[in-house]
Amino acid sequence: MAKSNEIDMLHGPLFMKILMFSLPLAASSVLQQIFNSVDVAVVGHFASKQALAAVGSNGPVISLLINLFLGVSMGANVIISNHIGQNDADGIRKSIRTIEMVSVLSGLVLMVIGIAAARPILTLMGTPDDVLPMAISYLQIYFLSIPFFLIFNFGAAILRSMGDTRRPLYILVVAGVANAILNLFFVIVLKMGVEGVAIATGIANAISSLLIILLLRKENEPYRIHIKEAKIYWSELKRMLIIGIPAGLQGMVFSISNVLLQSAINSHGADAIAGSAAALNFEYYCYFVICAFNGAAITFIGQNYGAGNKERVKRIFWICMGMSLVCCGFLNGLFTWQHEFFLSFFSNDANVQAYGKIRMEIVLACQFMASSYEISASALRGMGKSMLPTILTVFGTCLLRIVWVYAVCPIWTSFSTIMLVYPVSWVATGTMVSMAFYLTARKRLSTSTSRQQP
Repeated sequence: MAKSNEIDMLHGPLFMKILMFSLPLAASSVLQQIFNSVDVAVVGHFASKQALAAVGSNGPVISLLINLFLGVSMGANVIISNHIGQNDADGIRKSIRTIEMVSVLSGLVLMVIGIAAARPILTLMGTPDDVLPMAISYLQIYFLSIPFFLIFNFGAAILRSMGDTRRPLYILVVAGVANAILNLFFVIVLKMGVEGVAIATGIANAISSLLIILLLRKENEPYRIHIKEAKIYWSELKRMLIIGIPAGLQGMVFSISNVLLQSAINSHGADAIAGSAAALNFEYYCYFVICAFNGAAITFIGQNYGAGNKERVKRIFWICMGMSLVCCGFLNGLFTWQHEFFLSFFSNDANVQAYGKIRMEIVLACQFMASSYEISASALRGMGKSMLPTILTVFGTCLLRIVWVYAVCPIWTSFSTIMLVYPVSWVATGTMVSMAFYLTARKRLSTSTSRQQP
């Protein structure tokens, strides 16, 4: 079963292999987001708009706290992919032993941080008084299950490095169905509100982590996990951190800017928070399409760069970039065109929908632009160069958004002004990171390859 799900990334045509790798990865990410979307939809229809705002406003906070650790899982993906390209079974085995230990320890650390930081962060964000208690409750319960979330994501990184994106998808289908059923039960039957949707998400995370552990315990060597042999190999961890920490810090700083933007949104009241939260769900779905091709770029380039197949690296980049622009652009257009239909899944309140429409017409319609820096950054990380795209993204996106909140929004105070910073920052960052990839590729990939594959 494992072999049938693996993809040979070093030989043969690339287009269909990248597509077959990316589609299950996109579906997996969408299913994870559906956990949150179902939370938002259930409380939006069966609780109150304050409950909807409480759940929806936590998205930037959750991203802020988990991105560093997800960056490390990205680094693990790259390192295992390099080992596979080099046919280094011992390196694969050491990396997986390290991942076993790191996933558990990082999950426990993040759980403590998330629970302790919930109230201070949400208060600093200016969360309205009628939303704050529910938002704190949701966030603290959510982080009780965060170790399960990280165990699944680190386990999925192992499978992705070998080209298997299908089995993580199957696991998330099971967990997603459980999440939806439990949401309805806790909120409609037991009247538990935001606490109910948080508990349902936690149980779903536990199910996904248990299933991926059971799967990896039966995997072929050297990919099989052995819980009693979990151990940190510092040479492997160092390589993962060199790639993963810059990627994670980029995500954290990115999230800090989004937290500040959420603070600006919060100043417009519960209707704006709820409308923005509803529209944000569709941005996540489209962004995960970009993330899927990010994952393909990192893994395919990681293996081929490790094997010295430099011409294939160039082709992988252009295929991933083209697919990301086309697929994300199509979904952006579809959701924006039918905004009334899609927003109705989350709320029928006219004021909430009005704010959601503004966000979709300004932000969602332009989101495909983010492909320019996301795919370029992933290609650079696949070649082992992680700090440069982080620095450029911090300047082009994060700092620009912070300046926008404090310099532009106080002058032009409309909700639309807040939303305009997204396309502006995407153009600026995309220009810089794309140019960085071009210059790096010209230097690193210009020489003839020593092991060119057909």
